[in-house]
Amino acid sequence: MQKRPYIVIMAGGIGSRFWPYSRDNKPKQFLDILGTGRTLLQMTYDRFITLSDNSQFFVVTNSKYKELVKLQLPEIPESQILTEPLRRNTATCIAYASYRILGKDPEAKVIVTPADHLILQEENFFKTMEIAIAAADTEDRLITLGIRPNRPETGYGYIQYISNQGNPVKKVKTFTEKPNAKLAKTFIESGDFVWNSGMFVWKVSSIIKAFEKYMPDVAEVFEEGADHFTLEREDAFIKKAYSLVRNISIDYGIMEKADEVYVVLGDFGWSDLGSWSSLHEVHEKDVENNVVEANALLYDTQNCFIKVSPQKLVVVEGLDNYLINDSENVLIICRLDGDKKFREFVNAAKTKGEDFV
Repeated sequence: MQKRPYIVIMAGGIGSRFWPYSRDNKPKQFLDILGTGRTLLQMTYDRFITLSDNSQFFVVTNSKYKELVKLQLPEIPESQILTEPLRRNTATCIAYASYRILGKDPEAKVIVTPADHLILQEENFFKTMEIAIAAADTEDRLITLGIRPNRPETGYGYIQYISNQGNPVKKVKTFTEKPNAKLAKTFIESGDFVWNSGMFVWKVSSIIKAFEKYMPDVAEVFEEGADHFTLEREDAFIKKAYSLVRNISIDYGIMEKADEVYVVLGDFGWSDLGSWSSLHEVHEKDVENNVVEANALLYDTQNCFIKVSPQKLVVVEGLDNYLINDSENVLIICRLDGDKKFREFVNAAKTKGEDFV
């Protein structure tokens, strides 16, 4: 019987493009964004527990969110909540989990997933994941999941693959970070690009070899500290390790450089829920294409997202493509598709006081 894979959930992001609903002390992965009664982190756990068991889950998060993870996922032993003292992007996050898993099971297969994605068609997702897990059997292979695109989206990264008729596992040709609208349209028309989901499958030995080859500085840090991976000594080691490594994504650090990178194509109702506009896309809407989570009166208003406490009556007239959100001590009214402005908004809000972010 095939051994169950280890599951690494990356849960350290700050979700700034969901500000002010998502805050520094409680980012979007810890919120019930979809109104299901489960947070995005809990929904991710619920999805993957069908493929593995509690003893093989690792959650990597910022140290300030450890108590939130413990509260929301009491099923996961505390020793499997890996806390980062600094934000060092996905390469370091994955290295930390990978060296931990290597110490437990050098033959392990690993699935790496963000904590905050939506998957609507789970049956199709599991079929795709089965293909990816099988593809990862080949030594040194690094597998990523690619989403068949349905529009020229500029908010996602893209993967170009080499066509191989009849085989769902494709050799990756190029990675491209979020393109402009013209380039995204060209990608869609070419037919050999998919969205980069940010989910990965590999043998732990394969990703360790890749770190040793393409990010030897990171590999050296974690190899030297492998014997410190005990509850008593790990915190001190990790603080030192994170002070020594670069802030770089796994895509830039390894996936764009490695030779044996493959993509499995999937179509399972995926969204990275990266912004208000992406949430608007998947949410139930009224006849005017508005998402309304409020006690609201709307006049000549279309394509908006309105989320306000039902204790307030909101009257909106003459708006198209706007976000209105009243969360705690911040009211925001801005273009719904202005995702790129949110970093500016959050930085400006910090100057008004830390309580606003």
